[in-house]
Amino acid sequence: MAIASRRLEGWSVRWYRSLLLFYPPEFRAAYGRELCLVFVDRCREQASWAGLAAVWLGAVAGLALAAPVEHYHMLAQDLRYAWRMLCKSPLVAVVTVTVLALGIGATTVAFSVANGLLLRPLPYPDPERLVAVDEAAPQRNEPSLGVAFPNYLDLRARNSVLAELAVYDSDRATLAGSGEAVRLPAGEVSAGLFQVLGVRPRLGRVFQPEEDLPHGPAAVLLGEGLWRERFGADPSLLGRAIVVNGVSRTVVGVMPMGFHFPDQAEIWLPLRLDAKLSPRTDHYLQGIGRLAPGTTVERADRQLKSIMRQIAREDPVSFQGQTVNVLPFRLQLTSSSRAAVLTLLGAVLCVLLVACANITNLLLVQATERAREIAVRSALGASRGRLVRQLLIESLLLGGLGAATGMVLALVGTPLLLALIPEELPRWLHFEPDARVLCFTAGVSLLTSLLVSLAPAHLCSRLSLTETLKEGGRGGTAGRRGERIRRALVVGEVALSLALLIGAGLMARSFLALHQAPLGFDSRHVLTLRVWAPRVKYDSKEKARALVRREREEVASLPGVISVAATISGIPLADAWGRSLTVEGRRPLSLREAPMINHVVATAGYFRTLGIPLVAGRDFTETDGASPLVTIVDQDLARRYWPHASPLGRRVRYGPPEANEPWHTIVGVAGTVRNQTLISPERPSVYLPHGEIAQPSVSLILRTAGDPGRLAAAVRRRLAEVDRDLAVSEVLPLEQVVGRSIWQPRFFTVLFVVFAALALVLAAVGLYGVMWYAVSRRRRELGLRAALGAGAGDLRGLVLGQALRLSIAGSALGCVLALAFTRLLASQLHGVQPTDPATYVWMAALLLAVAVAASAAPASQAVRSDPMDALREE
Repeated sequence: MAIASRRLEGWSVRWYRSLLLFYPPEFRAAYGRELCLVFVDRCREQASWAGLAAVWLGAVAGLALAAPVEHYHMLAQDLRYAWRMLCKSPLVAVVTVTVLALGIGATTVAFSVANGLLLRPLPYPDPERLVAVDEAAPQRNEPSLGVAFPNYLDLRARNSVLAELAVYDSDRATLAGSGEAVRLPAGEVSAGLFQVLGVRPRLGRVFQPEEDLPHGPAAVLLGEGLWRERFGADPSLLGRAIVVNGVSRTVVGVMPMGFHFPDQAEIWLPLRLDAKLSPRTDHYLQGIGRLAPGTTVERADRQLKSIMRQIAREDPVSFQGQTVNVLPFRLQLTSSSRAAVLTLLGAVLCVLLVACANITNLLLVQATERAREIAVRSALGASRGRLVRQLLIESLLLGGLGAATGMVLALVGTPLLLALIPEELPRWLHFEPDARVLCFTAGVSLLTSLLVSLAPAHLCSRLSLTETLKEGGRGGTAGRRGERIRRALVVGEVALSLALLIGAGLMARSFLALHQAPLGFDSRHVLTLRVWAPRVKYDSKEKARALVRREREEVASLPGVISVAATISGIPLADAWGRSLTVEGRRPLSLREAPMINHVVATAGYFRTLGIPLVAGRDFTETDGASPLVTIVDQDLARRYWPHASPLGRRVRYGPPEANEPWHTIVGVAGTVRNQTLISPERPSVYLPHGEIAQPSVSLILRTAGDPGRLAAAVRRRLAEVDRDLAVSEVLPLEQVVGRSIWQPRFFTVLFVVFAALALVLAAVGLYGVMWYAVSRRRRELGLRAALGAGAGDLRGLVLGQALRLSIAGSALGCVLALAFTRLLASQLHGVQPTDPATYVWMAALLLAVAVAASAAPASQAVRSDPMDALREE
C-alpha cells in the first residue's frame, strides 16, 4: 500500500509540474518548488479518492485563476519598463512611431482601396453566385464586346446553368413635370434584372415580363432618394404617371435606399426591345446572371459557349467569330483596375519594408548602446528569453503606437486619395475602414513589430557577458555584429527604394506620354454639354433639324461665343459609335472581316469649332443630309485605302455589308483625331452630316473667347428659353473631358510617385543614421587619422566613400528587383517600355545624389573630429 502511495504521489507531482508550465517562467523559478511541496502535503492529508480528486480539481481551478493574473502582472511590468525606456529616449520614440505611422498608414490606405474594390462583398444576396455574361471576338482582338439582344434571348432560353439571366445598359433619363427638367443617371434593364440581383423594392413591385415587351405598358421604377427629394416620399405616387424621356410612365415601385445599379442609377426603365429590329451585330448591352444551385462558373461558361456555337451555325451571316465568356461578376467590375491595384499594394509593401529596415537600424543602435545594461541584467539572473521578451514588448508598444497613428493618417488620407478621382464612383464602392481593414492594420502592426525586433533580439541573445562588462558598454563584438546588420539593412532599403523609384519614373513617363499625345483637336476655350429633347415632341427629322438649328443660333448669339456645333456622337474622348465599313471597288468583306470605324454625326462648323484641320475637300453645309449622301473621312482612313490618290469623290457605305445601306460620297478629308481613348489604339473616323441622321437630342460644342466655364449658366438660361422641356447635363470644359479620360493613369501615377518619394526619404534617413552612428563610433580612429596628418578631404572622402559603396551595392540589387517589379506594370505603361534604360539611369543617379546629400552631415562631423580628444583617450 505504501508503494502504491509513493507511485501515486510521484505521478501527482509530475502532473502538477506540467500544470505549472502555464505560469510565467520567472514565477515557476521563484515559487515552483514550494507550490509542488504544498500540493504533495495536501495530497497526503487526504484519506479517500474523493478527497484526492478535490485537491486535483482545486489545483486546476487555482491555476485557471492565478496563471492569467501572473501573466498580466508580468506583462504590466514589462510594459511599464518599456514605457520608461521610451520616455528615457523621446527622440528615438518619436522618430520610430513617425516612421512606422507613415509605413503602416500608407499600407492601410492602399489596402482600403483594394478592400473596397476587390474584397468587400457586393451589396446583394449571395454575391458569389453573380456572373457576368459577355461576348468577345478573340480573332479580332476584342476581349469584350457586350451582348447583342437577340443573342441574350437565345442564351436565356436555352441554358440550364443560370437561374436567371438579364441585360442592362447605363444611360441618363430626363425627368420632367414639376420644375425644370433634369437629367438623371438611369438604368435600362430587362425585367429579370432585379431577380438576378435578389433586390426587392421598398414600395410596390419590380417590372413584369409584359412591361419589357416592345409595346408593353410604360412603367418606371424610382430610387428612394429620388422619391424623397423630388416627390416628398409620397406613397400615393405608386400607380400615378410621371413624364420620363417625354413619355408618360406609371410608377410601379420604389427601390430601397442605397440601391444604385448600374453605376449611379436613380431611375430604371424597361428595355422594351424588339428582337426583330435588333441585329445580332449590335453589341451594347451588359449581361449578368445568377448561377443555378450547384452550378460552377466553369460549367456555365462551357454551356453558354456551346449555345453560342449553335447560334453561329443557325445564323452564319451575322456571326463575327465571337464567343461568350462567363466570369464572376466582381471580376468583370474590377478587370480594368485589378492589376494596377495589386501592383500598388506591392509598391506600398515595399515602402513598409523600407520603414521596417529604418526602425530596425534605429533599434539596433539603441540595443548596442544598451549592451552593458542588458549584460548587467543577465548577470543578475535575467534569462535570455526574459531579455528577448522585453525587447519584443518594447517593439510591440512602438508598433501599437505607430499603428494607431497610421490608422489616423489612413482615415485622413483615404478621402484625400479619392479626391484625385474626378468621376463619381459606382455606389457599391465603399472605402471606409471595416473589420477587414482593422484586422489588416492590426496584423501589419504585429508583423512589423516582430520583424523590427528580430535583429536587436538576435544581437542581445548573443552577447558575451564577460566581454561586454569588460568593455564598459562601448559596443565591442555586439557593435561589430550590429554594424554588419545595419549595413545590410541599408543596402536593402536602397534596393527597394530604387525599384520603387524606377516604377514611379516609368509611370510618370507613361502619363506624360498620354498627356502630351497629339489629340488632333484644340481643347482650349471649348465648352461641351448634352441637351436632351423629348422625342414625342420632336418626332420628325424636320422638327429635329429646326430645334438643333435654333439651339445653335441662340447659343451663338451669347457674348464670348465664337462658334457652335452640334453632334450626336462626337465629343472627343467622351463617346464613340463604332460601325463597319465597305469601300466601293474593293472586294466585299463579310461582317467578320469588315473593318470597324469610329462614326461621328455632326453639324456644319464641327471641325472649325474643335480646331480640326480639313486637309482636303470641304466641310458640311446646312443642306447636307439628303441625296446625294456625303461623308468626310480622316487621314488615316484615306491613307489606308487611297495611299497614292485623292479620296474625294470615292464612295463608301457603313453598317453590316449584307444590309446594303446607301453609298456616301467623300467630300472632305479631316485631320486624325483621338475620338475614342488616349490609351488604346485609335480606329479611323468618319463623319456624317446631322441632316442625314437628324435627332433632337445632341451634344453642343462651343468655342469661346475666354474661360468656357463662365458661360455655363448663360447657356442653360438660353436653352431654357428655347424650350423648358430641354434637359441640360454634363456641362464641362473640353479640357476637363480630356483630363477625365486619363484620370486612372494619373491617379496611379500620383500614388506611385508619392510612395516612391516616401521610400526615398526613408532610405535617406536610414543611410544618414547608419553613417552618423558609424562616425560616432569611429571618433577615436578619425581623430588619430587627423593627428597623423589626414586632411579634411581625406576624412570626408572616407565617410562618403563608405556611403557610396553601400548605395552602389543597393542600386545594383535595386535594378535587378526593378526588372521583376516593372513586369507587373507592363499593362499600365503607354509609350515607354518596362526596361527603358533612360529611366533606370536617371532614377539611379537621383538615388545616389540623395545618398551623397544624406551622408554630407556625417562627413562634416568626421572632419570636426578633435585629434587631442583621441590622443587623450589613448
